[in-house]
Amino acid sequence: MRELTEFPHRIREIEHTFITMPDGGRLAARMWIPEEAERAPVPAILEYIPYRKRDLTRARDTVNHRYLAGHGYACVRIDMRGSGESDGVLVDEYTEQEQQDGVDAIAWIARQPWCDGNVGMMGISWGGFNALQIAARRPPALKAIVSCCASDDQYEDNMHYMGGCLLGDHLSEATVMFAFNSLPPDPQLVGDEWRQMWFDRLEGSGLWLEKWLSHQRRDAFWKKGSVCEDYSAIQCPVMAVGGWADGYTNAIFRLLEHLQVPRRAMIGPWGHRYANVGLPGPATGFLQEVVRWFGHWLKGEDTGVDKDPVLRVWEQDSVPPSTTYQERPGRWVAEYDWPSPHIRERCYSFGYRHLIEGDRAQIDLEETLQSPLSVGMFAGKWCSYSALPDLPHDQREEDGGALVFDSDPLDQDLYLLGRPRVELELASDRPVAQVAVRLSDVLPDGRATRVTYGVLNLTHRASHEHPEALQPGQSYRVEVGLNGLAQRIPKGHRLRLSISSTYFPLIWPAPEPVCLTLRTGPCRLYLPERPPREDDRLLRPLGPPEGATPLAVERLTPEEHRWHVVRDLETNEGILDVGNNQGSYRIPEIDLTWRRNTEERYGFRANEFESVFGTTYTERELRRNDWHVSIVTRTELSSDPRNFYIHARLDGYEGRRRVYSENWDETIPRDLV
Repeated sequence: MRELTEFPHRIREIEHTFITMPDGGRLAARMWIPEEAERAPVPAILEYIPYRKRDLTRARDTVNHRYLAGHGYACVRIDMRGSGESDGVLVDEYTEQEQQDGVDAIAWIARQPWCDGNVGMMGISWGGFNALQIAARRPPALKAIVSCCASDDQYEDNMHYMGGCLLGDHLSEATVMFAFNSLPPDPQLVGDEWRQMWFDRLEGSGLWLEKWLSHQRRDAFWKKGSVCEDYSAIQCPVMAVGGWADGYTNAIFRLLEHLQVPRRAMIGPWGHRYANVGLPGPATGFLQEVVRWFGHWLKGEDTGVDKDPVLRVWEQDSVPPSTTYQERPGRWVAEYDWPSPHIRERCYSFGYRHLIEGDRAQIDLEETLQSPLSVGMFAGKWCSYSALPDLPHDQREEDGGALVFDSDPLDQDLYLLGRPRVELELASDRPVAQVAVRLSDVLPDGRATRVTYGVLNLTHRASHEHPEALQPGQSYRVEVGLNGLAQRIPKGHRLRLSISSTYFPLIWPAPEPVCLTLRTGPCRLYLPERPPREDDRLLRPLGPPEGATPLAVERLTPEEHRWHVVRDLETNEGILDVGNNQGSYRIPEIDLTWRRNTEERYGFRANEFESVFGTTYTERELRRNDWHVSIVTRTELSSDPRNFYIHARLDGYEGRRRVYSENWDETIPRDLV
């Protein structure tokens, strides 16, 4: 990333201020204001998240908000209630309180003497979600948003469920928030009340995993934060940004299709990161694009965004399978309408372990499938953070437990853009079953790189809101949507479609072992084919990644990461062991030392579905002189055919003395999951 030290506008930084809400609660903010804004007000940009502006996101905020402020925007970074130095307790994500506070914060910003009354929102992940949600409430001063790595649907394409299947990331995300919700504010900013605020959080935030797992179908709990319930509520322009290695890209296609406001989207090769620091690369000039976007909608400048394509994507070239990439080769391509009239469906029929191009009737065969629990151990994470080797491995490691259908070698390059889909006719011998479908690029030497996948809880075949048990032995026709992609598969390579009845730990297994029977005759694979076009060569080039000078940080202990798949042949156990120890570092600017460590472990024994488990362990530690606090969390999720079981523990320490401890032991009935 190119580091800029000089900008068109000089900046005044405000380390900390409180914004008082109408009910008297205070939100903590850090701000970057152009020096001339008091006499010549400027538009403002709000980022509103629960991830501690004082320390945890300080480095990222310094790079992004100093840059944007230097280009003439008042940047306001707010911690929501219950996080950082803000008052209150955070009890869940995307609550009514959170959204109303966001509306009130925008009104406060618009009234300040340094703001000209025009406000934008920018955020990634949680901040991308609430930018969409708050836009749907139509605060008068909010004129445009930039939403990165976020979804329009709390139930579908979030970290909780996918295709009605319980995601392993459900446990992982609950663990992240369990740890962060339990941290105290900084005494340097809130004074002696820090300890009472800390204990209020320890006692009041609760076990989010229990809340989320109590809602296994798409009910009102998930609808409340889903802007897809009424796209027309959003009346301001939307810029949506994501990455192919991220978990939220499908939502971008839906937003482009359903929003009725000016909208633009950019999808690169990245994981769950801002695009100026995107991995896998190439990273791009994301902040320059944000300046162009807000320049048009907040300042009324002719920046050319009204002439940009609706969708710009990184069309990825074929690569050998790897769990990590520094760069993904490819090229930018674009569409000026979405859905695009330039994309056509390419159909493949199923033969005997073979994909046959065209919608042609084949001999109707019956294939049975009962995948071992080990299928999925090389799947990587649902949402890659590009901090670990968390991308899918060579798919040959998984295909032994799946039904595999290969195409003939391609006679010319195949270019894809959009969401593939698969139509299957199958029967199950159990009332609850799931199916996972993977599409791979098979290289001439046999290596198989997964390019997309989809999963479906078959009880959700007609509705996520009203699932229905399967009748054992009865055939059903179902459609499985695969994740969006932009991909070139070269001449001479093969397509491979792999179908399995398990995909753990990416999704939690069905209650019992399942045997699926597939009728091949009616089955079809539909691919969104987009032939290359000459106008792709005429795209306006994106600039290199830029940002303000990064925060100075002293590394005290190194980071350590691991991603181990272990198969113990003596005990017949399979284990995925993930370590994400980010070590310790000191932030000299605020004389604060941070230490973070997270461990996850998922496993099973033989083909015993009742043996499946997931466990997580986290440590978070803050230290300054004689102020020393830490928290430790432990969570275990397991199940039998009837119930899920949660065992969790939270410990808080001052120095070496444990000052708080709480245990949870919860049983949650399975609801056709």
